Amino acid sequence: MPAVILVGAQWGDEGKGKITDYLADEADCIVRYQGGSNAGHTVELDHEKFMLHLIPSGILHPEKICVIGNGVVIDLGKLIEEIDGLHQRGISTNNLRISSRASVVMPYHKKLDEIEDRKHQIGTTKRGIGPTYADKISRVGFRINDLTNADYFLQRFAPEVGMKNRLLQEFYGEAGFDLEEMYGQLMNQIEMIRQYITDTSLLVHANLREGRKVLFEGAQGTLLDIDHGTYPYVTSSNPTAGGACVGAGIGPTEIGRVIGVAKAYTTRVGEGPFPTELLNETGEFLRQRGAEFGTTTGRPRRCGWLDAVILRYAARINGLTDLAITKLDVLDDLPVVKICVGYRCRGELLKEFPESNYILQDCIPEYIEMPGWQQDISGITEYGDLPVATRDYISAIEELVGVKQALVAVGPKRNQTIVTKSLF
Repeated sequence: MPAVILVGAQWGDEGKGKITDYLADEADCIVRYQGGSNAGHTVELDHEKFMLHLIPSGILHPEKICVIGNGVVIDLGKLIEEIDGLHQRGISTNNLRISSRASVVMPYHKKLDEIEDRKHQIGTTKRGIGPTYADKISRVGFRINDLTNADYFLQRFAPEVGMKNRLLQEFYGEAGFDLEEMYGQLMNQIEMIRQYITDTSLLVHANLREGRKVLFEGAQGTLLDIDHGTYPYVTSSNPTAGGACVGAGIGPTEIGRVIGVAKAYTTRVGEGPFPTELLNETGEFLRQRGAEFGTTTGRPRRCGWLDAVILRYAARINGLTDLAITKLDVLDDLPVVKICVGYRCRGELLKEFPESNYILQDCIPEYIEMPGWQQDISGITEYGDLPVATRDYISAIEELVGVKQALVAVGPKRNQTIVTKSLF
């Protein structure tokens, strides 16, 4: 099958942007299927760093079709800003396509997101993602295709703004929004992106029927999935492989491979349980050496040893066929590396990921220790040339997770990628 799904196998920030960019060289069409501007994918190309939030990482390949699917929630202002930023750096967006069914992030969504985060401290990016998905599910949200008909949109928009203003003013004691101002801004914004809007489900299906290679790019990670993550400290969408079908409008029989991207260690941003977190010098070393600061928020990421328990869980939830292991080079200087193989909780050894946070927060990781390789691997281009200790570490991950690696990254740049099998 010519369709490949790329998913994060941890709590996000696994290096999916780099891997997507690399695989895009072989793909014909790259599809973003969920999330919004809360995502941040960093790609390094020719000594330049590109930070993408809504546009698929494949946009740096001008001949590739890049699709923002119906499962994505779109902040039009942020999207236009991202398009303009690419143009200023000489990157074409002629092959960008936006689903007419994608939901729109409204200014009041961002306001409500900020207010709710102050109350509940979930660790949101305050980009309006959760409230937009909530309105989508409640059937009071707006799609891209709603905005393309000005009169139809205004008929629905005016009463909804009235409802949101009453909520803000009477319940939260906050200022509301001016209908005319917001409507005018949205109408201007939709005209600026109208050329990109299409039925992307039909487009992706046509590419698959014609035998073209399609890469589905997930945002966030498995442990942030609204259904399968560490709820409530999760995102509001489905970053898991199943979300690709729903968020792009294709059937599961089209999927050939599911690649799980995992760092050689573990990180997460925001609140929530994190069994292998290191609140010591090693944790700080990983943060500084790995540049572990959020692409979207700049927040420092929490860092810890690799957790094979969550990777086994990700393999099961996503049906992983392959692993892509990133940031191996970050571990270069460590004399010892550790892998969590289970959790000790209330006198019991857990080998599988627990269903509840109240269990997870009491879990103490059980580790195996392995010798570090203590040499620079960032310039190595062949798998067999990696130090024995590095390959032993990778082999241990494969055995513990039950999935073989197909790709390892030894640095942030495109050419610092070692592929061991064809992924299409």
